[in-house]
Amino acid sequence: MRNYEVMFVVKPTLEEGATLAVLENMKKVLEDKGAKIKSEKNMGKKELAYEVKSFKVGNYFLLEVECEPAAVSEFDRVANISEDIIRHIVVKVEE
Repeated sequence: MRNYEVMFVVKPTLEEGATLAVLENMKKVLEDKGAKIKSEKNMGKKELAYEVKSFKVGNYFLLEVECEPAAVSEFDRVANISEDIIRHIVVKVEE
């Protein structure tokens, strides 16, 4: 098992309930592949460094997970096709 930091940015136009549903869905994607969520942080709305898909702000979420690479690959696949996620990044944490 490896440690990763997963950050993703959700559209700011979604209502709070829909935004939290996106978070829960993405956590489920990871957990279904055997990932253990060590911590989660809702960083709230922040201004983007540059405009992404015509958005200037986004809702940021950070997850610290322990999982196999297959779980990260599945997260990446789902995040790429999700219309509600405008950006994401996965970073392997070295110990």
